Amino acid sequence: MSIAQNVAHYLQEIGSGNPFGEKITLVAATKTRTADEINEAIAAGITDIGENKVQEFRDKYALVHGANRHFIGHLQTNKVKYLIGKTLLIQSLDRDELLNELDVRSQRAGVVTDVLIEVNIGSELSKSGYPLSEAYAAYERAHARQGVRVRGFMAMLPLSQDTVLLGALADQMRALYERARAQDDDICHLSMGMSGDWRLCVAHGANMIRIGTALFGARAYPAP
Repeated sequence: MSIAQNVAHYLQEIGSGNPFGEKITLVAATKTRTADEINEAIAAGITDIGENKVQEFRDKYALVHGANRHFIGHLQTNKVKYLIGKTLLIQSLDRDELLNELDVRSQRAGVVTDVLIEVNIGSELSKSGYPLSEAYAAYERAHARQGVRVRGFMAMLPLSQDTVLLGALADQMRALYERARAQDDDICHLSMGMSGDWRLCVAHGANMIRIGTALFGARAYPAP
């Protein structure tokens, strides 16, 4: 199917929301995608796009029109300056060093940067994020800053065929989200679920999903 057909399919599928009665936001993950491909998806109804790499974010920024910009990849502190004031949401606040840089840069620019606390829910060495046991305290530290505003949490589930395990991990993320939301009206996003597992994540309470290959097809990486 074409990009437009894929977009229509997924927007229809998520149209009924999650079991908590919340609308689901579909963020198109645009890593390696051309501006033309991204604009085609936006024309078909995509309202939010997410980049993994700061360089790609910068290169495409002026070429893509009509969508909210998210940054969804690992963010180095020395590249924060390129995103301040240009994102709806930075979804990958994964360490205090990054919190400090976002706070300082945002205050210096006179803006408040909306963020999600990234949680390493599967305790995987290959992934960034706060351990679940430290995630609420990380939220509290970020909440106290003037230059950032926490809007929720983000997680990537492990690659596993054990749906019981994955469901339990997703439930832990939902519980974390509910705990923060009970204290803070700014909390509204639980970003969890990608092309391979988004249906499970939605079933367990995600209200934001990040889909790339299911919309655009297999990634075309440049030749080495």
